[in-house]
This record gives sequence, structure tokens and C-alpha cells, in this order.
Amino acid sequence: MIISKLAKMIEGKDTRIVFTEGWDPRVMGAAVRLKEDNLLKPVLLGEHDEVNKCAADNGFNIEGIEVIAPSEFPVEEKEKMVTRMIELRRGKLDHDAASALLEHTNYFGTMLVEMGYADGLLGGATYSTADTVRPALQLVKTAPGQSIVSSTFILVKGAEQLFMADCAINRDPNPDELVEIAIQTAETAKKFGVEPKVAMLSYSSFGSATGHCVAKMEEATTRLKRMPIGFDVDGEMQFDCAVSPEVAKLKAPDSKVAGQANTFIFPNLSSGNIGYKIAARLGGWEALGPILQGLNAPINDLSRGANEEEIYKMAIVTAAQKVSKTEPLPF
Repeated sequence: MIISKLAKMIEGKDTRIVFTEGWDPRVMGAAVRLKEDNLLKPVLLGEHDEVNKCAADNGFNIEGIEVIAPSEFPVEEKEKMVTRMIELRRGKLDHDAASALLEHTNYFGTMLVEMGYADGLLGGATYSTADTVRPALQLVKTAPGQSIVSSTFILVKGAEQLFMADCAINRDPNPDELVEIAIQTAETAKKFGVEPKVAMLSYSSFGSATGHCVAKMEEATTRLKRMPIGFDVDGEMQFDCAVSPEVAKLKAPDSKVAGQANTFIFPNLSSGNIGYKIAARLGGWEALGPILQGLNAPINDLSRGANEEEIYKMAIVTAAQKVSKTEPLPF
């Protein structure tokens, strides 16, 4: 349901989304469908022979889809990119180093977004998360008021939506970073039509155990409750306390979040990544993401295990993030 609403919102808007792995059949299949459905303008990056071979081998009609090979990009335009990269990196790159990076589609695609040629980027079908996020952090950078980039997954089952963070970026966030992750994720939930009830997760519920993870989740929760955040948050709490009304009655009877949480903040990357994958693989939830939060432009990552359908949906989400800057999301 969420994807169909977003699709209607972006239809015919000609939002240009760059796909950093245009030679991958999963990416190409999604791009062809997106063009046929008139949802956005896909831009496939890759050498023409690789892209054309993929199309021929898989029976894809890519006529009318823009394909850009970094090695064949006009010299004058590439020099503008190099100059801008050197400026953005503030002396950390020289001309040769910037030119070399632009031969990689993750850096090239990020510069297309940074310079306004494209509206957003989707990568990670073959690149690692770090390879997608690093160029974004170095070149597009964080949005005003943001100090970190985090990620969230939207878990969808029927009409239900849950949000889980951070499952892809920050390995061991400290209390300050957990506060920012919680706020970023709550804002994402609001954009997608959910009034966030944020559970700060741990192996402890309100002091039932001790340890590093417990202490930092407790500290982050305390700080959040002192802030004018505009959403309910509570913790630290175990997952069963967060989602089960019966358990919540026993462990946190006065909590506005326990037993009814829909937004979950994990203490570290390990627990977050494991948690969302258990929900997806064993719980039957569809996982959309990771959606990157805190950047100046819509740049999103894919799981390297993503299939064509998941890439199709993540491209819709990426385009909707761009369109939502000028009009409200349809929720």
C-alpha cells in the first residue's frame, strides 16, 4: 500500500534517479519497469558494452533509457566535476586523484546528484554499503542541522509499518548519536504517515540489567525526554516489552510506548542488522531499505541480496524523497 501511494505521487514527475550498477540485470529490470510505468527517469551508469550485453542477455528493451559511461562523458563536463570535487574535499584530493575516483560509478553518480544533473541515487546492488555511503558523505554531505548519517528500514506487512534503525551505518553509536538517530528515524516515520512511538531497545527493561549497552540507551532516552521532540519515546526496554501489551503491563504499566512501539532504535549495528533480517526472513515482513537519513540529497543503499522487485520499490522511495521536498507525502 505504501509503495502504491508513493508511485502515484511521483508518476509523471520525471524525477531523474541514477543507478550506479547499470550493468546488473536486477537493476536493469527495475529500471525498465520504472520507465514503462512512467514513474521516473532512470539513468543507468556503466560502460556501454556491459550495459548492452546485459540488455541482450536478459531480453530487456532499454531504448529511451539514458545510459552514461563515465569513461565517455564529455571532457569539459568531467573537468567541472573534478574541480567541484577538489573544492568539496578541501585539498584532500588533487586533480589526478579526483579524476581516478570519477571512473568509479559510485563517485561519478554521486557527483551527478551533487551538481544537479540527477535528483537522487540508488546503489549497492554490487557495491558495499560503505562504497555507497562514503561518496555521499564526502561530496553531498549532511543536511543543515545534522551531524551524522544513519539508516532505517521500513518493515511492511499489509497495512502495518514499522521502522528500525540503525541497521546499516553506525556500528556502535554513543548516546549523542543515538539521540540523533532516534530523531531522524521518527521524522522518517512521520513522512511515511506513521505517528512514531519510539522504543530505545536493549537486553534490559528499565534497569532490570546493567552493562554498556544498557547505560547508553538509558542516557539517550533521558536526553530525548528533555528535548522538545514532538513524539513519544521510552526505554531502555527489551523488544517483547516494546511490542507486547501483556509484557508491557508487567514491566512498564505507565509507559506511553511499551506494548505499542512502532519505531525501534537498536543499541548497535549488529543487533539492528540481525533484528530486521529476522523480521524479514522469519516474520514475513517486507524490508524496504536501508533508507539513508541526514543527507543533503536522496541517496539510498541496497542490500547486495536485493531482487528486482526490491530495487524497483527502493527507487520509488528515493524519488518520493525528492518530490516530498516540494509537496507533502500522500499520508
